[in-house]
Amino acid sequence: MKKIILIGSGFSSLAASCYLAKMGYEVEIFEKNNTVGGRARQYIKDGFTFDIGPTWYWMPDVFERFFNDFQLKPENFYELIKLDPAYQVYFDVNDSITIGDTLEKIYASFEEVESGSSKKLRKFIEKARNNYDIAIKDLVYRPGVSPLELITPQTATKLNQFFSTIAKDVRKEFKNPKLIQVLEFPVLFLGAKPSDTPAFYSFMNFADFGLGTWHPKGGMYQVILAINKLAKDLGVKINVNENVEKITVANQKATGIISNGKKHEADIVLSGADYHHTETLLDQKYRQYSEAYWSKKTFAPSSLLFYVGFDKKIKNVEHHTLFFDVDFKKHAQAIYDDNEWPENPLFYASFPSKTDKEVAPEDKEAGIFLIPIAPGLKDTEALRESYFHKIVDRFEKITQQKIKNNIIFKKSYCVNDFIEDYNSYKGNAYGMANILLQTAFLRPKLKSKKVKGMYFTGQLTVPGPGVPPSLISGKLVADLIKKHED
Repeated sequence: MKKIILIGSGFSSLAASCYLAKMGYEVEIFEKNNTVGGRARQYIKDGFTFDIGPTWYWMPDVFERFFNDFQLKPENFYELIKLDPAYQVYFDVNDSITIGDTLEKIYASFEEVESGSSKKLRKFIEKARNNYDIAIKDLVYRPGVSPLELITPQTATKLNQFFSTIAKDVRKEFKNPKLIQVLEFPVLFLGAKPSDTPAFYSFMNFADFGLGTWHPKGGMYQVILAINKLAKDLGVKINVNENVEKITVANQKATGIISNGKKHEADIVLSGADYHHTETLLDQKYRQYSEAYWSKKTFAPSSLLFYVGFDKKIKNVEHHTLFFDVDFKKHAQAIYDDNEWPENPLFYASFPSKTDKEVAPEDKEAGIFLIPIAPGLKDTEALRESYFHKIVDRFEKITQQKIKNNIIFKKSYCVNDFIEDYNSYKGNAYGMANILLQTAFLRPKLKSKKVKGMYFTGQLTVPGPGVPPSLISGKLVADLIKKHED
């Protein structure tokens, strides 16, 4: 039986470990931090529970497909709640749009903002649904080995959508700036400006409006615990507090790792850790991508996050609330063009205790605040504090309530923490942006070209950033290993 060592225990690594164990490999995971989950960890304090990483459960069909591969269902492990409303977007005081839990409710919300827009939205969503069927049911389950993977009878009719952009497509149909922002918001999850994201990615709009936003009871970490249990049941050995310092190679073949100063041998090494960091664990001659390569790539944003315990319930907000009361374009420019701190940032606030009594003590509220920022920025306590006050002042004004004096505690998380905890390149939060020249076969490869038995998985490779793509990445790399190593 061949032995596989996996570096990291995020969604892609855990998923890959399950598939590989099922295929009959001996699988052992080495995780740097003291809990599994990679970026999807938890912060627990004074009876409050926060998801440190992802907070949105989108594309439930991808999670179902993953568990189905093991003759299981998500509900064997955790309870899913469909959010209604899915989220709320504020543009100003008493000016917001609510995205409901059905397409009919969303059509009605659009119609309230702009007469006649629901008809256009129906047409737009139909196209997005079609793209979703092609992308998520087929294209993303291809390993990014060849450009020919993208050429199918279905995609041949959509070539123009790879060369147009989300921004252009949305503006063709919609003129109202509020509706445009709501439709462009999901591609922020892909980590690029709507004007740089291929129009084909409108499938994210179907993921958003058509499939809805869900919440696993107890938080997103319940999904990690589920896959962790599945992995262990399949015989995967999982070690935490293991910092991998080197990947060992002999005769151009991966032979194992050195972790905490100790050698561990393996036939195959698979890393779900940051791709750039993983290559620094190899001697220079075995690295596929140079520093110049990484520095030229467009990275998805990093984030400044705050986890806040409040001593009262917060009013006039939903479980997920977006604050688009400032210039969307200027913030995007600060991230992607100027590489600097945004003067007036858009931000997102999540109050999971609105849905889930388990995550905060009675009559109290758990709040998560997120500002997308450029990766690699200077990160200091003073900057974090000044941005917290900026967004809280706006939050108080827009939601018409005082909250500053109701804070029991707050914890911040930013660029330095992403680097420290995840060896994240420039402290990015979401991986590499899905722009045209970084799509599919144009992303870093799952299989090393220079070292036999060396593989990669996760958000810097295919299919890309986000939790569902990470689960898919785990499956793709497992299939690739079976194809090349059996």
